[in-house]
Amino acid sequence: MTLSTFTPAQAAELAVVERSGFIESRHIGSAVVLAPDGSPLISLGAPEAAVFTRSSLKPLQAIAAMSLGAQLTGPAAALATASHKSEAGHVEVVESMLAAAGLSVSDLQCPSAHPADGAFRRELQERARARSDADTDPRSPLYFNCSGKHAAFLAAARAIGADTSTYLSPDHPVQQKVAEVVAAFASEHPSAVGIDGCGAPVFALSLTGLARAVGRVVRMGSTDGAAEASTEAWAAYEDEARTLTEAVFADPWAIEGHGRPNSTVIDRLGVFAKGGAEGVIVMATRTGYSVAVKCLDGSSRATGLVALTLLQRAGAFAAGLGAASAPEDDTVDAVIAAITDTVTGGTDSEGRTDVVGTLCVGEDVAKIRRREQD
Repeated sequence: MTLSTFTPAQAAELAVVERSGFIESRHIGSAVVLAPDGSPLISLGAPEAAVFTRSSLKPLQAIAAMSLGAQLTGPAAALATASHKSEAGHVEVVESMLAAAGLSVSDLQCPSAHPADGAFRRELQERARARSDADTDPRSPLYFNCSGKHAAFLAAARAIGADTSTYLSPDHPVQQKVAEVVAAFASEHPSAVGIDGCGAPVFALSLTGLARAVGRVVRMGSTDGAAEASTEAWAAYEDEARTLTEAVFADPWAIEGHGRPNSTVIDRLGVFAKGGAEGVIVMATRTGYSVAVKCLDGSSRATGLVALTLLQRAGAFAAGLGAASAPEDDTVDAVIAAITDTVTGGTDSEGRTDVVGTLCVGEDVAKIRRREQD
């Protein structure tokens, strides 16, 4: 029997693409917004159905690595939870993570890739041509977007004296710790374990479990003494959550890249954001509001738009963001616009690409009335 996520019949309409006054495409899926106490504020589709969490799981994987002794602070801690675009700065930090653990690029077991950042890729090509190298378009595991996470896994394995050649095996002590941390923060046991695009184990959780987990990480990592009164298993990771959260908010560029959607949300709104492949995203405020979204078609085109809109409708911004004052609606709307692709067609009278439509929230999101905070 093949396991499955939710079906189209269970899904809600999350977003639509309008081109020239015609609805061209519809993104269906599920979503949930949780209050700081974990209670649901908004529920769309089937948020209790399992989804592979993909890279949205990375905050929990990073916490697991740090809890085993991986010495990660500052940008290195942020890179441990990043899906980076291989800017020069990203690569420099990952190299330093490996060197600090006495490891090298050859120890990484993620796939080889070209840098996704065009400027750094051109820089590497120019260096190669200057050396008359035959390969003028180098590839490396170092440039893969999960290399920071893999460096953190390796550092954790080295810290506990475990084998570094099998660090991706589900039976490896590092991956066993990841499974423990995931279950603790999500308050649910994964319903399936698969192989992620980078080769690491990836867990299937409900969107509610994913939102609950990351909401706890960010809230606990942002509030002094947040876990003091809790006897839950996840409260034992307060130091790691604080290190991770502070690192991401201090260096938003590290989580994805300068001007990239996740980094923009973190930088301009002070909201933690972590997208994953196949249309998954999770966001959380410092005060503990969280949202998780899955587009059933696997597209990430609408996930940021939907996640921020749902946080806004849930009153999360009106409640304030902990370390920062509540952003004005105009600011939230501006960030949504900045991370949402326009619908283009042809050129205008001055030869510029013309905008002929828009990506906007679907009917099931649009009808949600906004909650106001006292």
